[in-house]
Amino acid sequence: MDCRDEQWNAVKDLLGVIVQKEETRGRPRQDMRAVLNGILWVCRTGAPWKDLPGRYPPYQTCHRYFQHWCKAGVWDKALYRLALDLRDRGKIDITECFLDGTFASAKKGRDIGPTKRGKGTKIMALTDAHGLPIAVRTFSASPNEGDLGRSYDPQQCR
Repeated sequence: MDCRDEQWNAVKDLLGVIVQKEETRGRPRQDMRAVLNGILWVCRTGAPWKDLPGRYPPYQTCHRYFQHWCKAGVWDKALYRLALDLRDRGKIDITECFLDGTFASAKKGRDIGPTKRGKGTKIMALTDAHGLPIAVRTFSASPNEGDLGRSYDPQQCR
């Protein structure tokens, strides 16, 4: 399911961070709404980028925009606005939340922060009462999950 008109209106000003070319040479720009829908399809299904259906722009285009938006901090803002839309429509229930975490060892020195016994990353996910993911964050593997859980603020979803 693609984003609704209200959802698109909430995020379209954020997604124009790539300046339009004034020259007419080269490939034409893709429709940003179609690109967003392609990215959301990959995020929703967990499928590889190359499996993106033909109704969306090429997977390379969607992936390039996704990478750019992540690096620019735009993706987080867009997801926050989309979450606000879900909240306003009553699709997020934070009367009860669930928090879980996992540990990933760092390969080749890639880590979030130093730990007492080497390198590693803790991945924490917060869901609403129905299991809908609200937030996913990564931390150094050292702090315990109880302390990390306090860093989430479910009140900002209200």
